[in-house]
Amino acid sequence: MSGDTSDNSHRHSRRDTLRVLLDGTPLLGQRSGVGRYTAALLRELATCRGVHVTVTAFTARGQRALRAAVPAGVGVRGGPVPARALRALWRRVDWPPTELLATDADVLHATNFVLPPATRARGVLTVHDLAFLEHPEFLAPPQRHLPEFLRRSVARAAVVCTPSNAVAQQVARRLGVPAERIVPTPLGVDPAWSSAGPPSPALRARLGLPPRYLLFVGAAQPRKGLDVLLDAHASQPGLAPLVLAGPAGWGPTLRSASRVHTLGYLDETDLRCVVAGAAALALPSRDEGFGLPVLEAMAAGVPVVCSDLPALREVAGGLATLVPPGDPTALATALSSVDGEGHDPAGAAARQAHAAHYSWQACAQATVRAYRKACG
Repeated sequence: MSGDTSDNSHRHSRRDTLRVLLDGTPLLGQRSGVGRYTAALLRELATCRGVHVTVTAFTARGQRALRAAVPAGVGVRGGPVPARALRALWRRVDWPPTELLATDADVLHATNFVLPPATRARGVLTVHDLAFLEHPEFLAPPQRHLPEFLRRSVARAAVVCTPSNAVAQQVARRLGVPAERIVPTPLGVDPAWSSAGPPSPALRARLGLPPRYLLFVGAAQPRKGLDVLLDAHASQPGLAPLVLAGPAGWGPTLRSASRVHTLGYLDETDLRCVVAGAAALALPSRDEGFGLPVLEAMAAGVPVVCSDLPALREVAGGLATLVPPGDPTALATALSSVDGEGHDPAGAAARQAHAAHYSWQACAQATVRAYRKACG
């Protein structure tokens, strides 16, 4: 290497192309909201001029799956590494750096709370929400060290990205990050959601869908308030059956009911149809950083009932029915109201027009601004 440290530290400013190393670990396995965010962002970044993205994953398994998950033309660097041992080191010391594990870059983008140490790359960290700081029970057991990781990661980061202005304010207030180091990068919605149609007879038969149904989309984890939704639904026998779509979660075992249909994880093509065919989508979360199911349901024209939380108010834009979090009685009343609405073309059009303001292209452009801010 050259002994000219000034040249090294400013090399990105004299090149047209910014080299970005992005953590693609959320792309592996069944994709939650973070995985879908990472996939959509990477797809858009791969088309951005002036940015060259390489993907890595800090895992002993899944390297072949990672190569299959990235867009054509995007490189993958790094090899199998013991993730548990790495995390144990990164909780305590700034070693090993990502340059040793993967490749040199101008920017290291940690897409899911944990920013590894780097020797030269400037760190950009995405913080999706901060609910677990007050409620560690919202975390799955393997994630219980996340608050400690987050604080170290924030200290390493040159810029923190957030999915909403609501989370940006929380990061400034709860973590003491100066406003100039925070860049909101609102999530997007694929245009295919606005043209999604209800499930075909074949899909209805395969999934066992009732003719009319209310829908919940998300993992069965404590933060999502699924227990509140089940209580609200059980209290109103006249409501349409409830359909649950999403990956398995954790937390207390939820009781089953005859009017509740559990679909499990759906690929995005099937999910769009299931959402488009719902009488309404319910998201009774105790906390949210963005609420992607709300935006996607609105893009499909579907009515939404969700918790009255800062991020969900921001995303819904006044077009959802808001209820106090943790209140099954209020939720039951709201579900009864929207379940009886029937088809409302004007309401559906308003929801779709609002959702159209959110695009993954805009998310990628804001993220690139964050990269350049980190290097500037």
